[in-house]
Amino acid sequence: MNLFQQDRCLVCHNAIQPEIGWRAIFSIEKEPFLCTKCAGRLEKIVGETCRICCRPLTRLDEKFRKGDMCNDCFRWEEDSEWSGFLEKNHSIFLYNEFLKEVMAKYKFRGDYVLAKVFAQFFKIELIKINPDVLVPIPLSDERLYERGFNQAGALIIESGLAPSEILTRVHSEKQSKKSRSERIHLPQVFKLAAETNVQGKRIVLVDDIYTTGSTLRHAAKLLKAAGAERIQSLTIAR
Repeated sequence: MNLFQQDRCLVCHNAIQPEIGWRAIFSIEKEPFLCTKCAGRLEKIVGETCRICCRPLTRLDEKFRKGDMCNDCFRWEEDSEWSGFLEKNHSIFLYNEFLKEVMAKYKFRGDYVLAKVFAQFFKIELIKINPDVLVPIPLSDERLYERGFNQAGALIIESGLAPSEILTRVHSEKQSKKSRSERIHLPQVFKLAAETNVQGKRIVLVDDIYTTGSTLRHAAKLLKAAGAERIQSLTIAR
């Protein structure tokens, strides 16, 4: 064990000052990935949240919520075409300006190593959820070529687990460029791999960011139709 090793922050690349003292000497060595400053800029989601999408309700005006749900989830759940497919989304951090910068590096500049930062938090959440199957939200072939890796799959792998790549994407047009209404009324954007058996399985869908929830619900609807028992999702940011 090298107590004085100068690890570097995976975000800002500055040296991480080692923790010195008896506690550090006798504790199990854990590789640091973030400096104190960068770690402090991540905002964990805490307090009362929407029971489905994990949106912090304390930051939401009363007129934009319906009991223990935000208005968006209420609208999803009152639509018979979409109600009940996604049981719950778990998100770890708020999508603040700092995390937007980090996610841009991770997704669009191919900085795979950042998966290690988020995997630490993913492992904790996955232990709580205890799914049977972990399914990364797939990229289109075009997006996969552009980015070099699937960011959702990388999160699962760096958590020491195996992704079940049973979904493929049908439509390649970016969801971010569509309105909420356009996303809802899209035809099914995924297809299930042949001979896939998810009957009675508890599934967690993994993605990087929860925005409108459309992508996750399309995947959940397909898996539910294939016999999955419960479908939840886990994302880095909300």
